Amino acid sequence: MSFFSKLLKFGSHNMAIDLGTANTLVYVQDQGVVLNEPSVVAIETINGIKKVRAVGDDAKMMMGKTPDSIEAIRPLRDGVIADIEVAEHMIKHFIQKVHGRKSLFSYPEIVICVPSGSTSVERRAIRDAASNAGASEVYLILEPMAAAIGADMPVTEPIGSMVVDIGGGTTEVAVLSLRGLAYTTSVRVGGDKMDEAIVSYVRRHHNLLIGEATAERIKKDFGVAKKPADGEGVSIQIKGRDLVNGVPKEITINQAQIAEALAEPISTIVEGVRIALENTAPELAADIVDQGIVLTGGGALIAGLDEFIREETGLPVTVAEDPLSCVAIGTGRAMEEPIFRGVLHTA
Repeated sequence: MSFFSKLLKFGSHNMAIDLGTANTLVYVQDQGVVLNEPSVVAIETINGIKKVRAVGDDAKMMMGKTPDSIEAIRPLRDGVIADIEVAEHMIKHFIQKVHGRKSLFSYPEIVICVPSGSTSVERRAIRDAASNAGASEVYLILEPMAAAIGADMPVTEPIGSMVVDIGGGTTEVAVLSLRGLAYTTSVRVGGDKMDEAIVSYVRRHHNLLIGEATAERIKKDFGVAKKPADGEGVSIQIKGRDLVNGVPKEITINQAQIAEALAEPISTIVEGVRIALENTAPELAADIVDQGIVLTGGGALIAGLDEFIREETGLPVTVAEDPLSCVAIGTGRAMEEPIFRGVLHTA
């Protein structure tokens, strides 16, 4: 098969997009997840004219390090589009990156996941951004449903199951049964709030200002949901700007301090789980006792979070096999498999 034929064949495939606050994943029909990049766009302003300088990985490296003429923007905040124009550029870039630079493909159908708590205005913004980026048809799927499908939960059966999807901007807590959401709540706390909590803690206790990227790295590599058994855990060096003297400085903190910093956002997530359980019908609640709670999303990777929620709720808690890709895989399966088509929405 010639390169041209391959491009046309590949280009005709439909796409599912997990448009996340922190990362965007693209799933191509019959291909699986083919792209996973940060939801960041670098905009350069020259003589008052704005131009996209970089998107994804390249733009993420610029965050906190740009000159005045360049601004690294995250077009999504709290799971919804905050800057629709920049979001369109980002979606268009990712579509072109997946399909190849030449516009020789038929416009694909696109399925995008949205937070369950998003408003009709926010959903329209997401749909318009995808349409303007080149989609022929845009379907929406609720994020907790996509996460549950991606985690192989029995969403089509008359069995109650609970999923907690901890993303960058929001945490989606949902009880599912028979292709529908029996109860859902969206807590505006996720990985971003955890990063902010670490920045705030270090500033308050050590008079040191650290950047967003440093806080994210601390969370990913050393973040824990509860204090280590030895009372300290691993110690790490972090660098930032001393707020007293105004000079760069390095300090040492340990995992117990990180757990203290993350205590508030994690307790908010647990409270969301409690509220969902309180509002669940008795028969579905009985199923959840057997099925347990499944954690998905990047936040599920915080060490000990499953154990912490288990202690707080008394229910079995497991982390999905691939928590970071669960939503994208579930969105893709909903697009590909007829049994799930009923969970897609056009409005």
